[in-house]
Amino acid sequence: MKKKRLVSGLTVALALGTFLTGCGSSTNTGSNSQASNGNSNSKESSSNPFSESDDKPVELKLGHVLSPESHYQAMANKLAELAAEKSNGTIKITIFPQSQLGGEVKMIQSARTGTLGMFITAQAPLVNTIPEYGVFDLPYLFDSVDQANEVLAGPVGDKFLDMLPQHGMVGLGWLTALERNVFSSKSIRSVEDMSSLKVRVMQAPGYVKAYEALGAVPTPMAYSEVYLSLQQGVVDGGDTTPDQFIMDKFIEVAKYYNLTKVHNLPLLLIASKAQWDQLSPNQQKALQEAADEALAFNIEYYKKEYTDSLEKIKQAGVEVVETNVSSLKEQTMKAYDAILKDIPDGQKNLEEIEAAKK
Repeated sequence: MKKKRLVSGLTVALALGTFLTGCGSSTNTGSNSQASNGNSNSKESSSNPFSESDDKPVELKLGHVLSPESHYQAMANKLAELAAEKSNGTIKITIFPQSQLGGEVKMIQSARTGTLGMFITAQAPLVNTIPEYGVFDLPYLFDSVDQANEVLAGPVGDKFLDMLPQHGMVGLGWLTALERNVFSSKSIRSVEDMSSLKVRVMQAPGYVKAYEALGAVPTPMAYSEVYLSLQQGVVDGGDTTPDQFIMDKFIEVAKYYNLTKVHNLPLLLIASKAQWDQLSPNQQKALQEAADEALAFNIEYYKKEYTDSLEKIKQAGVEVVETNVSSLKEQTMKAYDAILKDIPDGQKNLEEIEAAKK
């Protein structure tokens, strides 16, 4: 997806200073990944805008909350490699996984104040800053991950990226949507099995109201407490993606991974506007092009990771249940009005999403 207007709209910012990125290193050196300087090619094309430029080197810190084995890290590594290559080594991206730079809410704040260069985030934590993003919390908004990615790659996705600059951020694009399913101590084959089920879900209104409509009991709880709570019977389950179900070891305490598909959670790659504005026009173009290619890479990478994760879940002895999704979807539609009334332009944006799905 090309975001040329993001670059052209900001080219008036011609400051060529380096980013103020602090010490530029982490105490957890084993988790950091840095791009090479990309200067191995001694013959540069005359069409290369960097061949005769005096763009000064800059370093961007990129934070995310997942492990170094995750698709977040794979995308970030690809981005760092491409940004170095396309900028002739003037852009260096250092990656900090596993919340080394804070959780998603903290990274949003840091980027807005200009102390963090880039980060990966799910859409839900952005809702407090941009309430319009709450429309993505609607249950069964998309029929599939592929459909969600297609919609986000078009005008609808661009519209939501365009909301970011006024809040001190620049949207470089969408990683992928994530299918979230319920893991539990009992199987969920139809909506009747959701009755009174204590499920830990994200405390976003759209998630809570959706599970209430299903007859479940959404249970507020820190994510780090879910494993022990499920083991002790405090909750009956939670919702997450197949890869996270394995990485967070829920595979050890849950008997069922139910393909309920209630939410498809979009992910974004975001830059600090304060730091983006310090890039030269050539560097902005190089970084956006690198992001476009890295994000396309991530979509294909995650498709494979999703399939592989489901197979690993089965091999571990956890039953993967093909839930009757239509019975759940019908029930959650009753929650739409209650969710939409608290989202600015919620109905209008929903209609635009529905139109883009056709």
